[in-house]
Formats: sequence, C-alpha cells, structure tokens
Amino acid sequence: MAGIITLTTDFGTSDAYVAAMKGVILGINPEVTLVDITHEIAPQAVPSGAFVLSAAYSFFPPGTIHIAVVDPGVGTERRSLILCTSDAFFIAPDNGILSYVLADHAPVPGQFRPRAQPFAVSDVSLSAGLAAY
Repeated sequence: MAGIITLTTDFGTSDAYVAAMKGVILGINPEVTLVDITHEIAPQAVPSGAFVLSAAYSFFPPGTIHIAVVDPGVGTERRSLILCTSDAFFIAPDNGILSYVLADHAPVPGQFRPRAQPFAVSDVSLSAGLAAY
C-alpha cells in the first residue's frame, strides 16, 4: 500500500541516522513516498520542531503520516504518541512537539493513543495498512 510519510527531525544529515530511519520505513513499505520536511531542527529544540511541523503539514494530502522526532529524551522510556485527525496521522514523542497541531485539530474521538514502541518500525506500518495498536 502506497502513501506519504513526512519526516521532521533534529537528526542532521552528517551521519547515518536519517538513512537508517528511511531504510527501516522502506523495508516495511517499499511503495511509500518519503518526504523530508527537515532534519535540521536545532538539537532538542522541541518548540522549533513543533512550529516547522505545524507550518508544513497542511500542504500534504489527506491520509499523510507525519513523523516528528525532536526529543531531548531520545533513548529513554518516553512515550510515543499517535494522533489521528480527520485528515492525517502524526507520530511523535510525548514532549509537546504536537502542541500546534493539537491547537489546529481536535483529535478524532478515541484516536489519541500513547505508544511505547520505536517510531520507524511499528508506527510506520500504518502506511502499509499493518498497524496493530
């Protein structure tokens, strides 16, 4: 199943992190279209990541999955979230990066689910119709 997944991170592009994330995603759904919003958010600058995501997401077609990873707590037990709105899915750490999106959209009832699984593996399976949450 094809689809669009956007990526907004503070990973930078001078190492293999972005490529590894994309490789995992494409391993799950090789037909997906990956769009880099940016990987140049200042490290751990959650408010900047929230702003950039909110400025970009509305330009994508309905059903787009937006993954945002700007997280001072990477590698910790921080929950990940899936937010389902009437026209998109958002996957991010539970750290405020979805604040502006939440201000724009009321969640679809019953569709705001805390998650504690890796972003690129289990969550991206939404794009392939494989989600089991």
